[in-house]
Amino acid sequence: MRKRKKGRKLSRESGQRRALLRSIASALFLVGKIRTTEAKAKEIVSFVDKRITIAKKGGLKAKRLLGGDFTPKVVKKLVNDIAPKYPERKGGYTRIIKLGPRKQDGARTAIIELVK
Repeated sequence: MRKRKKGRKLSRESGQRRALLRSIASALFLVGKIRTTEAKAKEIVSFVDKRITIAKKGGLKAKRLLGGDFTPKVVKKLVNDIAPKYPERKGGYTRIIKLGPRKQDGARTAIIELVK
């Protein structure tokens, strides 16, 4: 039973799931908008929001914390470009726009993007 367990498994083991979240978040930070399945989009929201909140604090500690998840290029963009856009915002940095089912397998798709 799943009682009080949060998060989705996404048909992956824990290491693969963590790598998937990191790669989707990296792409989102670099590009700003991604098309993926609804389940992945919903799962990535909390991951991304927590990382942006850390980046808003700035400083060396934030860079080191983010460096454990992302490449230096992504950390630099996150701390210098993305986080300063949201000085007063306390959360909700992403938006999910639901699309129709994917043609190949019928999976529900969505676009996840950073709020302006």
